[in-house]
Amino acid sequence: MIGRLRGTIIEKQPPKVLIEVGGIGYDVFMPMTCFYELPENGLEVIVLTHFSVREDAQILYGFNQEQERELFRELIKVNGVGPKLALAILSGMSAAQFISAVEQGEIKTLVKLPGVGNKTAQRLIVEMKDRLKHFGEQSSNVSLVSDLDSVQKLANQIESEAVSALIALGYKPQEASRIISKVINPDMDCETLIRKALKSVL
Repeated sequence: MIGRLRGTIIEKQPPKVLIEVGGIGYDVFMPMTCFYELPENGLEVIVLTHFSVREDAQILYGFNQEQERELFRELIKVNGVGPKLALAILSGMSAAQFISAVEQGEIKTLVKLPGVGNKTAQRLIVEMKDRLKHFGEQSSNVSLVSDLDSVQKLANQIESEAVSALIALGYKPQEASRIISKVINPDMDCETLIRKALKSVL
């Protein structure tokens, strides 16, 4: 079981980051709420991980805080919620926002997340309400915060990467393009654009 990685960020392609540890590169899929906090390429980072093993794949999921990882693990215990949907849920809202939505029974908020319909939202509330009571504030394990002065990329490349990120999180291609086109701004970098897009659907 791989529970923690400390290494250098080689490449970031939302929602995936490539981290080199001792000469080995690990692809780590992270919720966008965690991805926003990563440092720039070439800098060191520490992430907590969940190792998912399936018949056809072995996938690492990464998190900045223990609370986020534990919430992810609770989510995938819910009937009908797999790692991909759990990743999308934690990309659409922070752990604190999700916990609040469940505790308040906010079905309308939950169904705005990709892949979450009425039945899934109801199941999340019913199955997770009691389990979330022990969740408290956890300290961050990110060693560095992201550099806001990131290198400007071409607008079409940023838009394409943002659309691809939303598709990876469960949105249909046409829907992803529509959401991005509504919020895109020439001054935005890719991560900001994805953040704005995800906020716009809630």
